[in-house]
Amino acid sequence: MNTERLFMDMMEYYSGDPKQIQHFMKVHSFAMRIGRAEHLEEKTLCILETTALVHDIGIKEAIKKHGSSKGKNQEIEGPAIAKEMLEKLRYPQDIIDRVCYLVGHHHTYNKIDGLDYQILIEADFLVNMYEENMSNDAILATRRKIFKTSAGIRLCNRMYQLED
Repeated sequence: MNTERLFMDMMEYYSGDPKQIQHFMKVHSFAMRIGRAEHLEEKTLCILETTALVHDIGIKEAIKKHGSSKGKNQEIEGPAIAKEMLEKLRYPQDIIDRVCYLVGHHHTYNKIDGLDYQILIEADFLVNMYEENMSNDAILATRRKIFKTSAGIRLCNRMYQLED
């Protein structure tokens, strides 16, 4: 798998939209760091990193088709676009299938079925907390409700100086 090539393809896909480019770059960085700290095996880490880069790939099509980039619309539109991009890069089918599943569920928090999914959600929240300028109370509530990995909790606590 060629994460660098995928990164460049995502840069091209979101050319002219620095907010989206910065978002997927930050989510990827946090996901990779949490995944490594949680000692993910290599294939799972590959799935996580790949998904982190493409997790919001459905935004443009969601806006075009549904007039909104809300999470459910992203989940509907994203998997097909991600699949096409990953097939062009010759990713193995089992990785494509899992990445597409995660893209199609990354705003669904009650069906988390693996560490790759959990870490993706945590990384996305770490970035969204900052980008959306969430209050400390909202950040603490989110951390308590969503975060499960020790590395994700540690990052969140340090970033926002949280204590329980």
